[in-house]
Amino acid sequence: MGKEFYRLSAGEKIFKVVNYLLIIALCLSIILPFLNIFALAFNPGKDAERGGIYFWPRMWSFENFGKVFEAANIGQAFAISIFRTVVGTAASVFLTAMAAYALKSKTLPGGKFFTMFVFFTMLFSGGIIPYYMLLKSIHLTNTIWVYVIPSLYSAWNLIIIRTFFQQIHPSLEESARIDGYNDFRIFMKIILPLSRPVIAVISLFNAVGHWNDWFTGAFYVRKAALRPLSTLLQEMLTSAEAMRDTLNQAAGTNYDMIERIQVTSNSLKMATIIVVVTPIVIIYPFVQRYFAKGIMIGSMKE
Repeated sequence: MGKEFYRLSAGEKIFKVVNYLLIIALCLSIILPFLNIFALAFNPGKDAERGGIYFWPRMWSFENFGKVFEAANIGQAFAISIFRTVVGTAASVFLTAMAAYALKSKTLPGGKFFTMFVFFTMLFSGGIIPYYMLLKSIHLTNTIWVYVIPSLYSAWNLIIIRTFFQQIHPSLEESARIDGYNDFRIFMKIILPLSRPVIAVISLFNAVGHWNDWFTGAFYVRKAALRPLSTLLQEMLTSAEAMRDTLNQAAGTNYDMIERIQVTSNSLKMATIIVVVTPIVIIYPFVQRYFAKGIMIGSMKE
């Protein structure tokens, strides 16, 4: 803790120690479960059922991941997920930022009404059935665009970005207008470059949401070729659970049949978690420096 620690009063020392202990406990509560998932994912499922595996595999094996990547259309599912994540995130962030820039203007006619209208959508929803009927009526079901278009705007993200934009000093816009800039050039040349922290945060939120979303592919898409990775893996886990129950009932006391099953539903689940989480873990360090700043500034108003 350094020499500064010994110069603190007794109460300050206690506070600092307790604070560090709580932070360490929080970090361990996040890291240790992930290490357990890692260990179970790289350990044969049948061996893992014996127990005793916590943070390191007892027997290294890639059989669980082999089972995951054996799924039909796994490559196409990856491509669908990458497409919806990249295109959906880019389009959503850009359009939401444009809407936020318009709403933050004090000269926008009906600005308060539109802000309240956006906020209203955060409180009430039409429900799944009306939502499905709407998607079907505009011919989005069973198309790749059902992953992108309905999620272009988020009321929560719009409010965060608008609040961030309000922190940018208006003199910058006034100077740009004197130089002949119109609203779009001000938005592109001044507002967006100054808003990298909040843009990075909202981009991360959108990307994680798109990458992890299995519900849309399961309920609004019937074509197997258009299923994203999360939906495909979720269906695989459901099938594995059903197969396990069927085999247990059919095998009875036939232990030889049970012993031949090395990939269990639980080990498959752990491997699936690793496959889904890894891309986000790789991307996060590149936006981590913006994360705290974007959240704090975007949630405060002077």
